[in-house]
Amino acid sequence: MHIAVLMTNTDESKFAQCHPKDGEKFAAMIHSVRPTWQVTSYAVKDGVFPADDARFDGWLITGSPASVHDDAPWIDQLKVLIRQLDRKRAPLFGACFGHQAIAEALGGQVDRNPGGWVFGLTETMMEGQPIRLYASHIQQVVRLPKMARVTGGNADCPMGSFAVGNHILTTQYHPEMSHAFITALVEEYADELPEPVVTRARADLTTHQADSAQIAERIARFFEQGQDSAANRSMAVT
Repeated sequence: MHIAVLMTNTDESKFAQCHPKDGEKFAAMIHSVRPTWQVTSYAVKDGVFPADDARFDGWLITGSPASVHDDAPWIDQLKVLIRQLDRKRAPLFGACFGHQAIAEALGGQVDRNPGGWVFGLTETMMEGQPIRLYASHIQQVVRLPKMARVTGGNADCPMGSFAVGNHILTTQYHPEMSHAFITALVEEYADELPEPVVTRARADLTTHQADSAQIAERIARFFEQGQDSAANRSMAVT
């Protein structure tokens, strides 16, 4: 399996330089459950996109402090690519910004979270099962694309995960983040976030960790199922 990671993280701060890039984080996540898979990253936030004829077994869009509403050429180009992948029914996973970009590209809507920041550790549902994931967002999907179905969420984020057919799956959260990274991220932004958000994040991270292995396995199986579906479509055509 060969997965393309489309990196959208625009953070070039000193803090960011002290930690692995998102391409490395997602590669580590994938390799924790599928060590033989190949992962190739593209810094789409810098306008670096795969060639038009590039072929991958799966595509993954990362998180970002950028907003899907920002007036940036790379965001428009990414949305065009998302629509192309959807038409081809290519397996596509989106996390945080990726989740929101897929929703917007396919006719959904993203807006500010009425409850404000969700930061640290949260418990959500995904396909009927509770799962703990790391979070860092103040915007979220508020209306799904017409063809999408909710596959998970919670009271703070009712559309925390959605799917389109068998070829698109998303989550508002960050399956790639390690416990050490999100803990450091909370401290990095402690002076900029509301005090109750920071207090809660610190308390939650002291007592719990994300179900990282569970979400990594879920994402890997999603890509494997997508490959099986593609093979079946190819057999049907022949």
